[in-house]
Amino acid sequence: MTALTLSTAAAPGVRADAIVVGVAKGSASGSGDLVVAPGAEAVDKAYDGKLAGVLQTLGASGTEGEVTKLPAPSGFKAPLVVAVGLGAEPKKDASFEAEALRRAAGAAARALAGSKKAAFALPITDAGDVAAVSEGALLGAYSFDTYKGNSGNGDSPKGSSTKGNSAKGSSTKAKNGKAPLAEVTLLGAKTRDRAHKAAAERATAVTEELNRARDLINTPPNDLNPEAFAAVAQAAAKEHGIKVQVLDEKALEKGGYGGILGVGAGSASAPRLVKLSYTSAKAKKHLAFIGKGITYDSGGISLKPAGHNETMKCDMSGAAAVFAAVVAAARLGLEVNVTGWLALAENMPSGSATRPGDVLRMYSGKTVEVLNTDAEGRLVLADAIAKASEDKPDAIIDVATLTGAMMLALGNRTFGIMANDDAFRSAVYEAAVEVGEGAWPMPLPDHLRKGMDSPTADIANMGERYGGGLVAGLFLKEFVGEGITWAHLDIAGPAFNESAPFGYTPKGGTGSAVRTLVRVAELAASGDLG
Repeated sequence: MTALTLSTAAAPGVRADAIVVGVAKGSASGSGDLVVAPGAEAVDKAYDGKLAGVLQTLGASGTEGEVTKLPAPSGFKAPLVVAVGLGAEPKKDASFEAEALRRAAGAAARALAGSKKAAFALPITDAGDVAAVSEGALLGAYSFDTYKGNSGNGDSPKGSSTKGNSAKGSSTKAKNGKAPLAEVTLLGAKTRDRAHKAAAERATAVTEELNRARDLINTPPNDLNPEAFAAVAQAAAKEHGIKVQVLDEKALEKGGYGGILGVGAGSASAPRLVKLSYTSAKAKKHLAFIGKGITYDSGGISLKPAGHNETMKCDMSGAAAVFAAVVAAARLGLEVNVTGWLALAENMPSGSATRPGDVLRMYSGKTVEVLNTDAEGRLVLADAIAKASEDKPDAIIDVATLTGAMMLALGNRTFGIMANDDAFRSAVYEAAVEVGEGAWPMPLPDHLRKGMDSPTADIANMGERYGGGLVAGLFLKEFVGEGITWAHLDIAGPAFNESAPFGYTPKGGTGSAVRTLVRVAELAASGDLG
């Protein structure tokens, strides 16, 4: 786990493996010449004011995320200077945007894997900058090496990961690999400033829980089935004073949770529904967060085609995000009640699996004709939404890697937001933008609902081919309790990064939506949510 400290020390005297500075593409003259960003004045002075020229000679351009290393000047206690690109220089009297700082800090932290300590001399003008640099560095330093170098014979280290532990940010050094950056020091942050300290403490709590979510997403499905996920949630709840309830297959059967049971029917690993309840004595609002937790999705009888199965351990990313957000809310002591629901199942084909054409009776009492067993996420979410609605929360937000259609619409870095209330959808979208998560408001066109009409049941789990992400949202809307404000986040694109790392985003599980959910909870606590 990477440590975070604040310091007012001057860069030359800091004992560290590296000093990180920011550079940008100059805008004042329009020439695009490299400029040294604020915060690095002492470093630039040590190069006789020629740091930008030296970096340009080395090929640096200031492009966002670009990293250039060079020996530190004489007299520095750190041997290395790392210059990271911030993109375009802001206009006069403007500051660098928070997301630019996050991404730069993340890129630098990734580049310094294997180092014990790095001092970040990036632009810091207020507590918001402290938060952004802290978050970026701590998220960029993430590494998941649990399954590397632990077994001499090449066998999988089954049981060595998250079963029975809290999976709080992997920092194990892999064989032939590098451990994550061990310590981050923010230069220019005021150690006695309450706002700066609070920003750093918040960043630590949120990033640690987000990295815990990444660990869960990256854990292979032979080690993370519904029972194991529930055990992780129970351990974290005990640690942070969160009330937890786990419904096993017998309780689900007794309660009539036909959606969750139907999805899990084909697996040897039985499903679970986990309820995490964080409460505050000062709370005036109650939020319910619901996460899709398909620990592995084969598609069931409607088997996925070759090439689409390999990353399906990530189909529990919504549940991981909800879990992390509830724990973060508890750690931050937010004055809002937050209930998290983890709808956990494994979707497998077998003689006992749900078939296309089967009809499931859901927890709400509605019947669903299953036309495609690979449209399973909406089934487990529907049961959890109906159950959560009984508590009459002020708002429900569900999070799910739900549809490939949303990836076609918005790409791999943006999640869609649908809602039954336009103002709430806008509020959630604005929260996502504020914390730097790519999101976009999406509609729920009424005309698409007819495509889910079934001659056999109340509704089918599939509708029109086009607009599939919106169809899924309309399906979920059917199970929201009357009068309850609800939003649906389809994180299918950004939840799992199959390409190269960038900024503070690693390859693999990303923890998408965690920061948005935490921000929504903060806004609800302060009375500023919509």
